[in-house]
Amino acid sequence: MATGGWGPGTGQPGGNGPGGQGWGPPPGAPANNPYVPPQAPYPPQNPYPYVPPAPVPGRAPRRRSRLWFLSAPYLVTAIIRSAHRVAVRLFVQEGDGRIEDRTVDRVQVARTVLGAVATVALFLAYGAEKDGWEDAATGGVANMIIAPVLLIVGGPLVILGFVFYAPSHLRPHLRSRLHAPLKAVGWYLLMVLVLVGTLLGIGQAAKTDLHGWQGFVVGLAGLAVLAWGIPFFLLASLYSARSAFNTAHVHPMLPPVVTVALVWVLAIFNLIDSGMPQGPPVVQYCSLLGGPLSVTAVSLWEMRRMRTRFGVAVRGAAPVPAPALR
Repeated sequence: MATGGWGPGTGQPGGNGPGGQGWGPPPGAPANNPYVPPQAPYPPQNPYPYVPPAPVPGRAPRRRSRLWFLSAPYLVTAIIRSAHRVAVRLFVQEGDGRIEDRTVDRVQVARTVLGAVATVALFLAYGAEKDGWEDAATGGVANMIIAPVLLIVGGPLVILGFVFYAPSHLRPHLRSRLHAPLKAVGWYLLMVLVLVGTLLGIGQAAKTDLHGWQGFVVGLAGLAVLAWGIPFFLLASLYSARSAFNTAHVHPMLPPVVTVALVWVLAIFNLIDSGMPQGPPVVQYCSLLGGPLSVTAVSLWEMRRMRTRFGVAVRGAAPVPAPALR
């Protein structure tokens, strides 16, 4: 029986006849249609949105007043931090062949602390003369101020001897690296001249008895210079004595050599100025020689570590920069 062109005939697969299977899919259509329903254009919203926690009832955080920046503690702290930053930048420069040995730094700090504790113990055990504590504090500050002066006066002799002790082929190289210590000495002398000139200028202005705006301007300028210059002078004296005016630029072993020479010269000056310390003879000699001997021992140990761990010799060239050693 004809199908009229709508499907397969009787008895054919998919036909309506006895052997057929009913109407099949249209021609060309796949048996399994891969139809995927369209997705939503945007993801569904979170049914539980984040809600910030409610503020805890209590005292609100206190905001610092703007007047704090004009208070005395803030100004003093700002001045000291500024002076410290400049002093470190000018007088703490280890050079291209810098060797950072934190073990040596810790030993040096421990030696300083033990020396201070030993000095206080001697005062407490054997007493002190009248105004002894004040004299001790004054002597410590005087040593800190005198040390750079002795370095400026005697340091060139030590550096000259160090350069001449080096082999002849290394002397031009060492002399070419003297610009950093000379620059540090120049900054220190300039600072001293500025402070001395400021003091002389204030004294001269006081003698001329300035009044009005001239006296106010001179007084304000002098006060500003002294307020920043005195902390900077003390910090510069401390750091220049510790780094020996950046002599590590010349050779890594030069700072401990200069330090040994400086500490013995200071001990001689203290002996001439103040005499023997208080206590029995044994304590006197220990107090007099303990500081120089301990500094010498630490410096020699530092030089030995440079030689054994970094390959630095007194008569050798400066090494290649090495990483910090803990």
